[in-house]
Amino acid sequence: MKENESKYQAPALDKGLDIMEYLSLKATSLSQTEIAAGINKKPNEIYRMLVCLENRGYLIRDEVSGKYKLSLKLFHLSHRHSPVDDIRRASQFPMDELSSEINQSCHLGILYIEKLMVISQSRSPGAISLSIEEGSLFPLLLTTSGRVLLAFMRDEERLHLLRRNDLYMSQSAKQQKQTLTLLDEIKTLGYCVKDSDSTRSVTDICIPLCTSQGDIIAALTVAALTSKSDQSISFDAIVEKTKVAAEKILERLGLN
Repeated sequence: MKENESKYQAPALDKGLDIMEYLSLKATSLSQTEIAAGINKKPNEIYRMLVCLENRGYLIRDEVSGKYKLSLKLFHLSHRHSPVDDIRRASQFPMDELSSEINQSCHLGILYIEKLMVISQSRSPGAISLSIEEGSLFPLLLTTSGRVLLAFMRDEERLHLLRRNDLYMSQSAKQQKQTLTLLDEIKTLGYCVKDSDSTRSVTDICIPLCTSQGDIIAALTVAALTSKSDQSISFDAIVEKTKVAAEKILERLGLN
């Protein structure tokens, strides 16, 4: 353990966060014993934490069963002022406009806890469209959007994330070099066009949204259904139209 990590430990806070993170994964209320087992603690170790979290309104305790579940307090706190809301509002019209022009669906992804989170989408106006649920999380290295986010990060930030990435750290030295080379190629090209890693007959066309200072804030991706009978618009044309949409989003955010 690093000296700074040891010096600034807060065991009580860690327990409280462990409790809330564990309950967030469960659809039903849990007892003190069940929560303790889930976070590898003894029931008496978390009693004070449960009482504190309940008193502060983060947990709700059932009067009959005595079991705990998360309240909506975290939800309300997160929505008081969220930069994500600003990005979603700024992106919706340009994305709807893009989907209408190219007759394909698109979505916007950001970095969230070392993963890709889809925060907004616009469906194709056609009869057949690809939909990705907002709030969905995906591994960075297994998605086109995630690779673009990594490619346009500052070098030190990218290296920090990759060293915490299980997939990257499980790769051989040769594979890691290939991964870094791929990211550099994406950055040099300025965008990425690649067959989807998760869906057949889909080609991802991804453009980074970078500020004038060069910081990446999101990735705009068109999920083009290549099986559609109407292929009147080329991938090159989609790239250019997606770039225009990305610039419009940045302009609406005041970041270009």
